[in-house]
Amino acid sequence: MKPREWLEEWESQKLADYAVKSADTVGRTLHGPEEDDYRACFQRDRDRILYSKYFKDLQYKTQVFRIVEGDFYRTRLTHTLEVAQHARTLSRALRLNEDLCEAIALAHDLGHTPFGHIGEETLNEILAADGGFEHNLQSLKIVDKLEKRYERYDGLNLCYETREGIARHTTTYDDPKTPIEFQRFPRPSLEAQIVNIADPLAYCAHDLEDALNAGYLLFEEIESYENPLVQRFLEQCRISYPGFGKAGKVIKSRLLVRTIIGMTNLMVIEETGKNIAGFGIHSVEAARKTEADMVAAPQKDWEDFKGLKRFLFQRVYQSPQVCIMNEKGKLIIKRIFEHLERKPEMLPRNFRSRLEKAPDRTEKRRVIGDYLSGMTDRYAMDLYQMMFEPYEKIMFEFRE
Repeated sequence: MKPREWLEEWESQKLADYAVKSADTVGRTLHGPEEDDYRACFQRDRDRILYSKYFKDLQYKTQVFRIVEGDFYRTRLTHTLEVAQHARTLSRALRLNEDLCEAIALAHDLGHTPFGHIGEETLNEILAADGGFEHNLQSLKIVDKLEKRYERYDGLNLCYETREGIARHTTTYDDPKTPIEFQRFPRPSLEAQIVNIADPLAYCAHDLEDALNAGYLLFEEIESYENPLVQRFLEQCRISYPGFGKAGKVIKSRLLVRTIIGMTNLMVIEETGKNIAGFGIHSVEAARKTEADMVAAPQKDWEDFKGLKRFLFQRVYQSPQVCIMNEKGKLIIKRIFEHLERKPEMLPRNFRSRLEKAPDRTEKRRVIGDYLSGMTDRYAMDLYQMMFEPYEKIMFEFRE
């Protein structure tokens, strides 16, 4: 028996009935099957994403605080890895397909722009008359078309279930229009639903830690915040760590975040288990046909968790420092886009070739949008300097 066949047999015996099995995948619907001797199909998807250029570039893309502001902030890459870790924990506890969860999680932010959500908002404004810009659909475009690794086709030729999880990634910041291809069922797989909830669990915890360590928030503000769930987090810290009250700022923030991660994961595992039992879910199809998400936290706890997200939005994401950083990013993206539209000969060769073949103005503008959205913060800032600073030397490697 080949290792892949052994893995598929193990999944059939060990995973839950409602878990997506590698052997039952809809398949690689874009460019045909490509079986591997020793990896199951979702493991292969994960590896293709991991080795892609766009995944590597996440290390130099902003999460909330721009990477040039300090070395200790989370980046889009570290956020992605933390989402994957949450997703793996949840999927393992619920006997779902951990490899599929990990593949979706690693790909969910591939289409993100430089400068975080303000970059996405800016490109969406610029391209409003051309269909707009949404980073989840851009992630799908990357894995389907833009990543160049193979001679026979463009894109990564991922399995349907992985692509579905990317296309139907839905959170507070993400609500893409689902492509027709993925509208077969009211809900995506439970594995995709896990990544949908792992994303906010991860960014809420790590943004809170970054904000405390950077001084954007004081720990006293968290302690005085009248949110029942936050107060439960703090009480659990005092119970689990007797020296918590006297610990320094950095240690307290780490212990708090550790507690948030543990408690929120447990909430989701327990509530999801109740939902699956209560709805009598015994197959992948049954999970997909439910009108409500099965992967969830208790409603009251989730409302309190959303309150914590609003608190962070007001105190951190809308702080003067972050707003100034955002305005810088917005200016850079707007000016570069406008300049490239007037002077398309400044595009790298492959993008210039695509633009010349584009049938209309909308498609030409979307080519420029693809170029800009794929930039790292550093690349965008260097290109801006080179374009608009008269004495800046043109010692610059254009990205193909």
